[in-house]
Amino acid sequence: MQLVIGNKNYSSWSLRPWVLMRQAGIAFDEIQIRFDAFTPDSRFKRSLAVHTPAGKVPVLIDGDLHVWDTLAIAEYLAERFPEHRLWPDDARARARARTVCAEMHAGFGALRSHCPMNVEALLPDVGARLMREEPAVRADLERLFALWGALLDEHGGPLLFGRFTIADAYFAPVCSRLRSYGLPVPKPIADYIEAVFALPGMQAWVREALAEREFLAFEEPYRTSR
Repeated sequence: MQLVIGNKNYSSWSLRPWVLMRQAGIAFDEIQIRFDAFTPDSRFKRSLAVHTPAGKVPVLIDGDLHVWDTLAIAEYLAERFPEHRLWPDDARARARARTVCAEMHAGFGALRSHCPMNVEALLPDVGARLMREEPAVRADLERLFALWGALLDEHGGPLLFGRFTIADAYFAPVCSRLRSYGLPVPKPIADYIEAVFALPGMQAWVREALAEREFLAFEEPYRTSR
């Protein structure tokens, strides 16, 4: 199996299946296509065209099958490797896990747009300003903390469904955003973020993201250099 990803420092969508597979112990070869621009004639788009017509990362390749949506990748991996128990075992918990992943997939737009993932950056001043000036960001955080808090209470932590599942991989980029922008979080949520960052798969991603040492201005709305 192969997984096509973008820059580890910036690509939140790439993080999800990469951490999922790495943490679960599913072997894969990484194909990294570095960002240069997202215009149709960019090297990134031209290189990616051989893997997916959608023009976006990530892409999972298994033989002649190419899967290029993160939820579809997660579902395929869960079916392909049932022994890894990527979803919760209980049917009701599985339905809940799928529901919260779908909510993340389609929602939290203000948090995403105002706080793009940037593993290397520490931007607490930006986070403080956003908390003052952007009510939509505050609303996204309130919803996020309610969602996580309910799951942690129900399943006892340290992860959303007790043990590691697709849901934790899906929210890993959000944990990174909360840390990078120094956004205020309640203690149980802070403990969950620490648990995610303690996962060996997440630690590996962070190490490799920090090692990239690239600065892409079009991914950096708040800085002019590192």
